[in-house]
Amino acid sequence: MSTSTLASVQSRQLQDLPKQRTLLGDAARRFARNKLALLGLAMVSILLLTAIFADFIAPYPYDAANPAKALQFPSREHWMGTDEVGRDVYSRIIYGTRISLTVGVGVMAMALLIGIPLGLLAGLAGGAVDYFIMRLVEVFTAVPALMLALLLLSVFGGGLFNVILALGVVAWLDACRLLRAQLLSLRERDFVLAARMLGATSTRIAVRHLLPNTVAPLIVAATIGIPTAIFAEAGLSFLGLGINDPIPSWGKMVGNALSYMRVYWHLGVFPTLAIAITMLGFTFFGDGLRDAFDASMNR
Repeated sequence: MSTSTLASVQSRQLQDLPKQRTLLGDAARRFARNKLALLGLAMVSILLLTAIFADFIAPYPYDAANPAKALQFPSREHWMGTDEVGRDVYSRIIYGTRISLTVGVGVMAMALLIGIPLGLLAGLAGGAVDYFIMRLVEVFTAVPALMLALLLLSVFGGGLFNVILALGVVAWLDACRLLRAQLLSLRERDFVLAARMLGATSTRIAVRHLLPNTVAPLIVAATIGIPTAIFAEAGLSFLGLGINDPIPSWGKMVGNALSYMRVYWHLGVFPTLAIAITMLGFTFFGDGLRDAFDASMNR
């Protein structure tokens, strides 16, 4: 058999071999089979595009007041009506998408920046370090998160940055506990024990074997945590301790609508629907990611 023929046969044999399956590939296939997850992905994508291109989508500036057109019902000129000072409700809801997503992503980023290092120390160091970090987590857990956020905002005042700071201070607990639990489970697995027997250092084991296996649970936790942060911001703004005027916030819009709801129903209904749709989209998306990365969901 000639060399070219042998090479051709080997090439066909390699092509006939089954493709190697990967964790991300299996997760993508499971995610694609989940219709609610795809719906959530579509909803989240629309929200992200709305936040990015709010300046082009909104027909009016969010702070453009016109007292002569105050408290108008939905019409062709103002699709969702106007508020008590004549601002376009539809435009404010569009810009409110940007604010809500900024709060959600900012809070989760801060939570991960605090929770991941503390979770690593607790899970890898163990001993007195683990004991101290877990007692710190228990102290923060004993105080209701919303009450602590209200206390911080009462002291430092409202505003976008302060809201992210106040919610991020209490949001790191879940990330810390999740990462610690993952590390405690993984460090006793066979592949970690084998790496240790082969002479791998603790740093190499942590970087090459432990941390990559904790990425997926952290991504899922962050995705599910974003709507929780958005809902918390809406609650704080509803109480008057969140985003300051004239920056639009869905929660503040609902709070301001309470005095007019008996007649001007549109002031509270539309921002409430925006909150509900956002929560629903991220919940579907987060649940889909959780099921996709869970190998037991593979059928």
